[in-house]
Amino acid sequence: MNIVYISFGSNIGDREKAIEDALNLVNQNEMRITNKSSIIETEPYGYTEQPTFLNGVIEVETELSCREVLERLLQIEKEVGRVRKFKWGPRLIDLDILFFNDEVYNEEDLIVPHPDMQNRYFVLKPLCEICPDFVHPILKKKVSELLENL
Repeated sequence: MNIVYISFGSNIGDREKAIEDALNLVNQNEMRITNKSSIIETEPYGYTEQPTFLNGVIEVETELSCREVLERLLQIEKEVGRVRKFKWGPRLIDLDILFFNDEVYNEEDLIVPHPDMQNRYFVLKPLCEICPDFVHPILKKKVSELLENL
């Protein structure tokens, strides 16, 4: 069984409904949510001229491979209604793999652990709520330490 940590966020439309719809679809796609953080409201990151986000993190158990999880998440984003216009732009839903077990992937379209998570409060705060002692397999620091160092 694989343990996957996935961040979620939304900053346009009915944010709560988009998140609820996406998480329901996660549970229906050979993944089972076993833990969920609180949802926090945060300022945009990168491109800042946009509405605030609702963000959180889920823990999922699955038999799927990392690549299969990525494909399912991209499909779920489409089903919920995400349209990709530009990097860091407004989005109805965003689902990102943060950790897949303690494995490392560095492929053109699949980089795990998420390469910029250690710089993102909106990822680390909810992640720390559900797995503070998880050790980042590249940085060799606990999630709680990454949050403290932010």
